[in-house]
Amino acid sequence: MPSQGALFGGPDREVPKPARPDELEVLITVKAAPNPSAKAGETVCVAGLGLSRGRTEARWIRLYPINFRFLEQDQKFKKYDIIRVRATPATGDSRVESWQPDMSTMVVIDHLDPWKRRRALLDPTTVDTMCELNRQNQQASAAPSLGLVPVRELIDLRITDHAGWTPEEQAKIDAYVNQMDLFDDSDKSPLQAPRLEGHYRWKCYDPQCKSHDQSIIDWEFVALQRRLGNSTEAAVRAALKERFVDIMFKPPRTPAFFVGNQAKRHHVFHVLGVYYPN
Repeated sequence: MPSQGALFGGPDREVPKPARPDELEVLITVKAAPNPSAKAGETVCVAGLGLSRGRTEARWIRLYPINFRFLEQDQKFKKYDIIRVRATPATGDSRVESWQPDMSTMVVIDHLDPWKRRRALLDPTTVDTMCELNRQNQQASAAPSLGLVPVRELIDLRITDHAGWTPEEQAKIDAYVNQMDLFDDSDKSPLQAPRLEGHYRWKCYDPQCKSHDQSIIDWEFVALQRRLGNSTEAAVRAALKERFVDIMFKPPRTPAFFVGNQAKRHHVFHVLGVYYPN
């Protein structure tokens, strides 16, 4: 699973990232599965649409790092919540979408339901094809690194065994668990690797598209596995297929993928989540 700090980007490249902190209003569209962190135990990266005050314009925003496990209960936002948070432009990341949030300032101010309210903001942000997004990233380092791409054909969801944490990831977990602080009563239980991982094989609307094969790193993909922790592997695989294929791609839905690339490997994109309006 790629490091979340390497992911996400956005469609509106015209709006520069300011040089100072700002208060952002963000419609949360993607929450990635947690990754190990030596300092915080685990961190999560989220992406969404940064909204203008009148919510008439939007641009992609990435917020990282977030230690979701230790947020206060009233701060635990979910997909399609709108949050307000003070954030600082991320250092070490040239992409205009990248911000480091001050989670002590974060409040949930709204939730977009039903799909009609979500579509009003998200449908205009779709990019034409994954093939074009790939071409742009092969040609220019400043190309969009996140997009919402319509799916023309879903070929398969391939589910395989997760290889477990890399030695580097395991070292981060060990360092966090071994931090001894008598005055810290926070949960130091180690982050467990998921049992399974998934890859979508699909075609976009480019007439010449031969197919794309991309891993899915959605929080929901891992969370479903953990809810079924006592089930057999066959049952978990079936539940993942039901949720991420049968339900999300059931006609007449017209799904699209939230996709994001890696900061150091712009040509490598992952599926961050599925957009499946009625």
